[in-house]
Amino acid sequence: MKIQKLLCTILTICVLFLCGCSQNDNRTVIQFASWGSKSEIDILKPILAEFEHENPDIKIDFMHIPQNYFQKIHLLFASNTAPDVIFINNLYLPIYANAGVLEELKTPEGFYPQAINALSWNGKLYAIPRDVSDLVIYYNKDLFDKKQIPYPDGSWDFQKFLETAQKLTDKDTFGINFEEKPLYYLPYLMSNGGGILPDEINKPESQQSLRFYADLRKKYHVAPLKSESASATTAQMFLQERLGMYLSGRWMVPKFREECRFDWDVVRFPKGTKGSIVSLDASGWAVSKYSHHKKEAQKFIDYLSSKEICEKFTQSGLIVPARLDVSIEDGKKPAHARVFTDIIKDAKPTPVTVDYNEITDKLNKKLESMFN
Repeated sequence: MKIQKLLCTILTICVLFLCGCSQNDNRTVIQFASWGSKSEIDILKPILAEFEHENPDIKIDFMHIPQNYFQKIHLLFASNTAPDVIFINNLYLPIYANAGVLEELKTPEGFYPQAINALSWNGKLYAIPRDVSDLVIYYNKDLFDKKQIPYPDGSWDFQKFLETAQKLTDKDTFGINFEEKPLYYLPYLMSNGGGILPDEINKPESQQSLRFYADLRKKYHVAPLKSESASATTAQMFLQERLGMYLSGRWMVPKFREECRFDWDVVRFPKGTKGSIVSLDASGWAVSKYSHHKKEAQKFIDYLSSKEICEKFTQSGLIVPARLDVSIEDGKKPAHARVFTDIIKDAKPTPVTVDYNEITDKLNKKLESMFN
């Protein structure tokens, strides 16, 4: 009798286990690819779990690709194994949209028009925006106080910016960071009416702006040479108080909140002859044209782009929200966080073309000698 009871118990457990497996196996699996730092993934994973809890018939197979993201996405499309949902930015979206591998999406309401435009191609939307990306000047308030330099405000111009950088510079500290990627010198060109596309780069406005930017390092010496930054990144130099000002995006806020041992804030980029104009980018969620689960994929990206989820990403300090109804101000540093959204109306979309990456690669090689 005991053996019979034991066998019945084992049989019951097996049936329950198999039923559970069957239930899981019947869920629709959505494969979702994204890049992201550890802090970003730590925000994302609970969001994915919440979606699965609210939608028990859908399972999210998360594919985290922290490095060489788009090279791997290229290969997945080429081998017909592309994920159903792809996190993408406006710098690469034209390549995939032009190739016809992304699903056209309905334009949602309540988003910054600039974000919608950035993720559109030939008048059609191919990704629902998560964030808007623009650049501001971070500055070390303690260092300004120590040197008795007034804090910068939105009225400053290139000359005032240069003078401030010079006052900050001494044997231990540089005034401003210097990066050789177009993202970081585009604001200098755009604010003076220039640009980096082939029909823009040789204009006097562009060449003069590039010369001013190079002179920050070579003539005025308010920005570090490669040899002077050694193995440290410019973000690390700012944290080490070796930089008084630092041009970068919202993505640095979580790191600075955690690691800065000094008081800091942000201010908009200085004005050139055309005003203060920085490049504007956007990231969002796209659906593969070849997905077999487009209905579920659409449900997933609707969830990711909702106000509730956008607030979670924003509260981390990681992003500038693409939604108009989500506030960037959360009572934490930086005190003037509103600058990130205030500058959107004057920002200029990065002039992306299908061959944009080839253009910037050639430009980087051409400017190597000017910058160094």
